[in-house]
Amino acid sequence: MNDNYSEEPLKIFSLNGNVPLAEKIADVFGCELGKCSIKQFSDGEIAISIEESVRGVHTYLIQSTNKPVNDYYMELLIMIDAMRRASAKTINVVLPYYAYARQDRTSKPHEPITAKLIANMLVEAGVTRVLTLDLHTVQVQGFFDVPVDNLFTIPLFARYYLDKGMNGDDYVVVSPKNSGIQRSRSLAEYLETTLAIVDQGETPEEEGYVIGDVQGRNCIMVDDILNTGETFAKAAELLLAAGAKSVYACASHALFNSQAKDVLEAAPIEDICVTDSCLTDDNLHPRQTTYITCSELIGEALKRIHDNTPMSPLFRLQK
Repeated sequence: MNDNYSEEPLKIFSLNGNVPLAEKIADVFGCELGKCSIKQFSDGEIAISIEESVRGVHTYLIQSTNKPVNDYYMELLIMIDAMRRASAKTINVVLPYYAYARQDRTSKPHEPITAKLIANMLVEAGVTRVLTLDLHTVQVQGFFDVPVDNLFTIPLFARYYLDKGMNGDDYVVVSPKNSGIQRSRSLAEYLETTLAIVDQGETPEEEGYVIGDVQGRNCIMVDDILNTGETFAKAAELLLAAGAKSVYACASHALFNSQAKDVLEAAPIEDICVTDSCLTDDNLHPRQTTYITCSELIGEALKRIHDNTPMSPLFRLQK
């Protein structure tokens, strides 16, 4: 058996979740996306056909499970089965956004752990390895019985802010809710700033408060999933009320539901930096939105998986 993956054939395929990102990742390899056709019948059934041979090939399937979540998961499961039946050597799934990751535990009796259910389905379908980006909680990796590599977006955001000179004593990194402290602490270390936390109330009637000194300073909020925009909007108001000079925000996965644009455009936020891990309609993007790509990070990770080289350099800020 040849252990040098770099000399073995590979092909990258994209499903419908985020084709533009998949094309960028393929560009990192200097190759084109594999050929396949995906269609949906009038009753909602999905049919997939692989239009080239994958026998003995290391395959990489790129699928971001943004809206419509369930359709995209079914596409992925069907594609994995197709690859297995076509005798692909390995089936590596790339999930830039892992939907259902927030349902990782039971908060009250009789609830499912849907993040584990999704992991079970992917493994049972025949996946060999999974690559994800900023899982909502890193322990979701343990739900899989195959290797999982979880990349982090904080170094990408750190590079974005450092290039703009947004670091040092004039800035403070803020966790807009008390569950995201570790993510915020990591960015604060890169930017050499202090850390603050917005403790938002459990209900809209509870006002919440700021923990930490933000008086006269520029605040950078950081979160993983940006959906309704309400968490950022409320936190920004509380920060300004506590004396902050200005407020910025960044988030790994920009889902942008239909109300998010109005909520965020009305919020006192100067800039909202997000990655292209999710594909959403342009008309849903708030005017403050700045996109940075995660394609080079994911592409480099796939190279390292294929070459059997360490992934650890990707967890640090690149010079």
